[in-house]
Amino acid sequence: MNRAYSVVIPTAARDTLADCLAALAAATGPRPAEIILVDDRPDPEPGPLEHPLSVLGDLRRRTTVLHSDGRGPAAARNTGLRAATSPWIVFLDDDVQCGPHWYDQLVHDLAEASPDTAGVQGVLAVPLPGERRPTDFERGTAGLARARWITADMAYRTEALKQVGGFDERFRRAFREDADLALRVLDAGWRIRQGRRTTLHPVRPAGRWVSLRAQRCNADDALMRSLHGPDWWHRALAPRGRLRRHLAITAAGAAACALAAAGRRQEALTAGLIWAGGTAEFAWARIEPGPRTRYEVDTMLASSVLIPPVATWHWLRGLWRHRGTAPWQEVAP
Repeated sequence: MNRAYSVVIPTAARDTLADCLAALAAATGPRPAEIILVDDRPDPEPGPLEHPLSVLGDLRRRTTVLHSDGRGPAAARNTGLRAATSPWIVFLDDDVQCGPHWYDQLVHDLAEASPDTAGVQGVLAVPLPGERRPTDFERGTAGLARARWITADMAYRTEALKQVGGFDERFRRAFREDADLALRVLDAGWRIRQGRRTTLHPVRPAGRWVSLRAQRCNADDALMRSLHGPDWWHRALAPRGRLRRHLAITAAGAAACALAAAGRRQEALTAGLIWAGGTAEFAWARIEPGPRTRYEVDTMLASSVLIPPVATWHWLRGLWRHRGTAPWQEVAP
């Protein structure tokens, strides 16, 4: 069996890239045939990648830098797919750090893959603070360790990727593009299994409103629904999340405002109480397991008021935008 592999890393030249490449340089075992670094910045400036690349040591000679013009990680991975020359491609995110024996473990994972196995997923570890309870964002990042088919560390047969047309480039964010690909690979008759290699996914610094920005991903869920049907959650083994509650809370708030404007005070009060109760439950569900610092509590209270309508807006926008979306056909040239 040919276990030669290429490593493809999409990047926006974040500060985490140097640590990612340093971990690759330090790991032991059979080295990749090539490392393809895909710079996905819309207007990349010359020079910023030189420092991260310098940590690769002798792997620098096997490393190629390509550009994907800011079209998102799915398109960046397809750029790497088209350039790769090995029968296996291992996708890594630029904010992970492979373990010290990652190459040995990877080759073992590939050796155990049966002929009908298209993909072998790595094991992600997300370190959380031991001296306090994790924040809402830290708990969300820790959920990546339980995610299925996540391309933070995922090996795929090049043959299988080309058969299904690679990643769907309509997913412009690092969200759901991996689940969409996996469902298409499974539908094509392949298998995907869990490997044993380990990769660290540190929690990166995040601003106060990161949870609000994350609601844009509801549009990607709408795309998944259009492509794979309303039961895609079950097929992808993905957590259902709170979208239905967000829709109900938003509807109650909108009804309270409309009823108050129409002078129907009693009905408006009832709808307002439903909105307040739902919002309070959502806020407490995020505050209770956290560190409960003043900063965290204030952030959770403010964002819990804003998240339901923002999530609803992006979900409805996604449903409209992706109505009648056709299946992804091929890797775009």
